[in-house]
Amino acid sequence: MNDLGNALRPLRFGVTLSLLAILFGFGLGAAFGAVEEDLKGYLAAEGDAVLDSAYGGDAEKLKKVTDKAWVYFKRAHLHANGLGTSSLVLVLLLAVLPGAARLRSWTAAGLGAGAFGYGLYWLMAGMRAPGMGGTGAAKASLEWLAIPSSGLCIVGLVVVFVLSVRAFFGSRS
Repeated sequence: MNDLGNALRPLRFGVTLSLLAILFGFGLGAAFGAVEEDLKGYLAAEGDAVLDSAYGGDAEKLKKVTDKAWVYFKRAHLHANGLGTSSLVLVLLLAVLPGAARLRSWTAAGLGAGAFGYGLYWLMAGMRAPGMGGTGAAKASLEWLAIPSSGLCIVGLVVVFVLSVRAFFGSRS
């Protein structure tokens, strides 16, 4: 294995999860191209099942929620791709930065998990919204995923930033 491979090995969970997030985002894009109408039909069917109980029979309110749920599907695609790519770049940077091996390893894993989890959050919120009668309820039901996932991304970025500043601007002893 070459030097970069050896440097990345302790960060393998971060690399793998970052790539999984990107794969998830690409997969959603492919699904949108292949079966967009089926996905929209799924959302409509979920809402139709609770039209009377959750929407009081108001089809226009249901349409607004299913339209917003589709926007959440697209957010899942964009967040998974963007955060997955960003986390992969940060993990690659971690591979060459000095710092405690355990800190760098956990940071890498957190970045990858956060990127995947936050994209998954938006997809799940979109899937739940029509059946729950609104997007607010769907998002609230998934705070357990959204908050830690976004937190892992933010904390990971801060750790990489601090390690970078120390490496690039610290003393050269």
